[in-house]
Amino acid sequence: MKIFCVGRNYADHAKELGNAVPEEPVIFMKPKSALLPAQTPFHYPAFTNELHYEVELVLQVCKNGRYLPADQAHKYYDQLTVGIDFTARDLQAELKKKGLPWEKAKAWDQSAILGTFKPFAVQASAGPIVFSLQKNGQTVQAGNSQDMIFSFDHLVAHISQYFSLNIGDLIYTGTPAGVGECVVGDVLTGFLGDEKMFELEIK
Repeated sequence: MKIFCVGRNYADHAKELGNAVPEEPVIFMKPKSALLPAQTPFHYPAFTNELHYEVELVLQVCKNGRYLPADQAHKYYDQLTVGIDFTARDLQAELKKKGLPWEKAKAWDQSAILGTFKPFAVQASAGPIVFSLQKNGQTVQAGNSQDMIFSFDHLVAHISQYFSLNIGDLIYTGTPAGVGECVVGDVLTGFLGDEKMFELEIK
């Protein structure tokens, strides 16, 4: 199982971090060990002093494929949820300054949070998909799928040009504006529409 992540897929988020709006998807990966198992506490990692939350819509791949055209991509995912791509922002900034890869800041063990999956067709039938993240009961991020720079189908097709897609693979599709710091004791709650997908306390 592979975890694909998309960076800078919302223009306002790219701008808030001082990054250019990309002309093609920015893709990076997390290993399977990055997933936080169910019922497992999340511990603030010792190697950062600036842990940031990034809430995202997450697709689950349902069919094996490669070199997909965009008009066929919708057949290759059927489940959707909300997750967090945690980032050690201070470490990422240091790595970027040196022109080095981001993995140490993005892909450590248990750095990816995953909510409860829902059928994609049901969520999409109501129109654009809205999602949000609360920190200690206050909304800190709110996103809408229609604000994505690259659509679900575009992302799936693009990724498939470089990597085989396999059943069970996950695609974190990018975070909207509002990313920020969290500390020990904070409670993060992810929503798909009005439905709670996960709740997490930082230990």
